[in-house]
Amino acid sequence: MTLPQILSVAVLLGMMGLFIWGKLRYDLVAIIALMAALAVGIVSPDQAFTGFSDDIVIIVGSALVISGAVQRSGVVETTMGFLQKRVTSVRSQLLLLTGTVGLASGLVKNIGALAMMMPVAFQMAKKSQVSPSAFLMPMAFASLLGGLMTLVGTSPNVIVSRVREEITGQPFEMFDYLPVGAVLAVMGLIYLFFAYRLLPSDRRGAATMGESLDINSYVTEATIAPKSPAIGETVGDFVERHEHEITVTALLRNGLRTMPNDAMELHEDDTLILGGAPDSLERVIAGDRLELEGHHRDGPEGTESDEVGVIEAVINVDSPLIGRTAGRLLLRQRYGVNLIAVSRQGERLTRRLANTTLRAGDVLVLQGPLTILPDRMRELGCLPLAERTIRLGNGRKSLLPIGILAVAMLATALGYVPVAVAFFCAAGVILATGAMPIREAYNHIEWPILIMLGALIPVSDTLRTTGTSDLIGQWLSGVAVTLPPWGAVALILAAAMAVTPFLNNAATVLVMAPIAATFAASLGYRPEPFLMATAVGAGCDFLTPIGHQCNTLVMGPGGYRFGDYARLGAPLSVLVLLVGTPMILWVWPVS
Repeated sequence: MTLPQILSVAVLLGMMGLFIWGKLRYDLVAIIALMAALAVGIVSPDQAFTGFSDDIVIIVGSALVISGAVQRSGVVETTMGFLQKRVTSVRSQLLLLTGTVGLASGLVKNIGALAMMMPVAFQMAKKSQVSPSAFLMPMAFASLLGGLMTLVGTSPNVIVSRVREEITGQPFEMFDYLPVGAVLAVMGLIYLFFAYRLLPSDRRGAATMGESLDINSYVTEATIAPKSPAIGETVGDFVERHEHEITVTALLRNGLRTMPNDAMELHEDDTLILGGAPDSLERVIAGDRLELEGHHRDGPEGTESDEVGVIEAVINVDSPLIGRTAGRLLLRQRYGVNLIAVSRQGERLTRRLANTTLRAGDVLVLQGPLTILPDRMRELGCLPLAERTIRLGNGRKSLLPIGILAVAMLATALGYVPVAVAFFCAAGVILATGAMPIREAYNHIEWPILIMLGALIPVSDTLRTTGTSDLIGQWLSGVAVTLPPWGAVALILAAAMAVTPFLNNAATVLVMAPIAATFAASLGYRPEPFLMATAVGAGCDFLTPIGHQCNTLVMGPGGYRFGDYARLGAPLSVLVLLVGTPMILWVWPVS
């Protein structure tokens, strides 16, 4: 080995050591690796930041914005609301949840698909009186498998596509991953349908602050808008249609307040005082196109609409709100915030929000400019409950992100524009049309992932520029020279699966893909099956909670321990190896 090759391997091994050590965040590890590569001279100063201009960064960042917009739209939750009424057994609920997450993960980033389905899982677990742990880890694994089906489902697919383009001049297209990914996803769903019982039944997630305060019933005020499906229904039918998850505690019509009965018919412009859990109120308001009191009013002068958000807060014992009503406080005029919901422990509220006398311990949902909300919380003597986010939107633009995503995917599938251009433009259209506020879009972008990608691209490229990938590929080909083609592909697939629990999955592909391509060339094979094996292996970490964000996301809510992942995931990893290898070779022959 030459000195540059030794230095390249040393930097990468040091980087892997820091990843495994786990004391430093992965984006900081990538920055340290880039600085080390610059210091020893294997990355030149003019090449140091080329990774940040790479198409990968644009595609991943844009996909996160699109995924966030789809998640925010509530379309999936609304659809699931109709389906879950007909699904009652734990196994059928598990199949519905994992199947939906798997399918959604092929359309949006798998972490986004999992996040938007987790509230549904908690609802189903509560109704079935089982622990959410029965659903959450299988859903995480399903999201990883679903991400294998399309180019944008997971970051490794994007990186592998770029490597193929560098080698052959032809990238992987949007649905080139579908045949292999779909078979593995279906296989995984069948496995999870039967194997979820491998998980211990005593796992319980830690209680959030909101749960500790037992916040289970808010009261909010909403007006029936034109074209709402609630128009013409009786109060009883309205409550029945929403499975009694909400209550109508009062009704205001033409300025007069009445106590509703089940036979009372609902009219346009009726104002309802609704009670229920936050997620139930959100679904009803969005699905029935109700308008929240104060929710659509303009904010203070000079405030842009994309700066407005909602926050959940509890009234402290020394708050100036105690003993006063929201109407007399003139919250919007004096403080620039709107009160849109109230919850009180042990009491059912029936008054209008403006007439409700506030007490210490009441939990409020306040709307206002995000730039001033923290200061207003302090002025009002409220403690924000940051552990839970509440969205109380009207859902009028819910289908727009789906349509934009469909156009972008169709444009790339037909070859009209490159993936980076299509998804960048799709994200831009989402922001321009107001389907997602700009501030929220920035919050959905996982900046540490983009920093890691930008920093590691030039570092991983040193394997090629120093000839290290050629050398490692030749060594591997010497080991595999006696193996049949399926054995060589299985070797790369197993290696990627073994490395990805210790590296970020994107980092695994950045390191492994050049080696896999050189390995294939040394054996005289086409690179496609080996690159596909790298992508599949890097996307399938079923053994640890740290190799992929989806696994990390469910660890706390599911109450899982480190060893629980291998208990359910080790047999699934073996199945991916046994089923994935012949499928890759069938779709992508070695010659």
